Amino acid sequence: MKFIDESKIEVFAGKGGNGIASFRREKYIDKGGPDGGDGGRGGSVYAMADCNINTLVDYRFQRMHRAKNGESGRGSDCYGKGADDVILRMPVGTVITDINSGEVIADLADDGQKTLLAQGGIGGLGNIHFKSSTNRAPRQCTAGTEGETRELQLELKVLADVGLLGMPNAGKSTFIRAVSAARPKVADYPFTTLHPNLGVVRVSHEKSFVIADIPGLIEGAAEGAGLGHQFLRHLARTRVLLHLVDIAPLYEGIDPVHDAYAILNELKKYDQTLYDKPRWLILNKLDLVENGEEKVAAFLKEFTDYDRYFAISAISGAGCKELTYAIMEHLVTMREQEQEVAAKIVPETDVGSL
Repeated sequence: MKFIDESKIEVFAGKGGNGIASFRREKYIDKGGPDGGDGGRGGSVYAMADCNINTLVDYRFQRMHRAKNGESGRGSDCYGKGADDVILRMPVGTVITDINSGEVIADLADDGQKTLLAQGGIGGLGNIHFKSSTNRAPRQCTAGTEGETRELQLELKVLADVGLLGMPNAGKSTFIRAVSAARPKVADYPFTTLHPNLGVVRVSHEKSFVIADIPGLIEGAAEGAGLGHQFLRHLARTRVLLHLVDIAPLYEGIDPVHDAYAILNELKKYDQTLYDKPRWLILNKLDLVENGEEKVAAFLKEFTDYDRYFAISAISGAGCKELTYAIMEHLVTMREQEQEVAAKIVPETDVGSL
């Protein structure tokens, strides 16, 4: 299935049914009075997060989504039938934005989360609502209201705890294969990864985290070089970034330090918030380097923009287990800190008032 992570759609809620003016007509019953029923409500359009859906591809090819109109009222006090709602199932992590106003309508971060996109119209009133002691034969009725119409931008931001960042062929896909069951494409040419891949890293029976591999960045991505910045949105929800650097480039003249700083410059151009996330330096392909410790020390002397560093070989697995344990420990600490902050924000209950 082709991976699609953004799309534009239009949603049309149904119009409410019209109320009618009707009078009871039966044999032997004179002046039966008003009996016009109300119109039914129009169908609304909802979005629901579904963990079984991984891409927005369905919304790339079907852009218009309409709910049905409510039925009009009928005589004999019969109300019109309300239309069924339309539920659009989307991947968890989808952000829905109103194109015209720029308002973020919903961020579907949890499986099963449901949000209203377009409200259906209200049914009109029949003439039974207008009868009174002075108006016993009302001929008034109201029309149903129109349903809402919206143009929406759908943007998928994958949900992952850890994001991989680096140049093409830095070994990101090899690393995610080494530490998880994910099997992204690996080859000896740039841009083998064309869409994000997710892998679940299980550290123990009860502890695990999700890691995201995105296509590689190159210098000039902000100007559209390579695949551009378009996939960096998938790192927005991560808690820590792993900056993978190929410490043993295949070709002469490639400077790993220059490439590492180039990645950071592109990250900063895209989003300062993303740049400010905890960022660990991962020096990969240590198995291809002679005197690895000296090579690592020389690199760290010139490149200093990182929080922690690890030297690994993704192809052989050397150092990968220690790295995953450190990541898990870091994530657990972050979650505990977030819980403490949340507990302080919630005001304490005044026992004396109970």
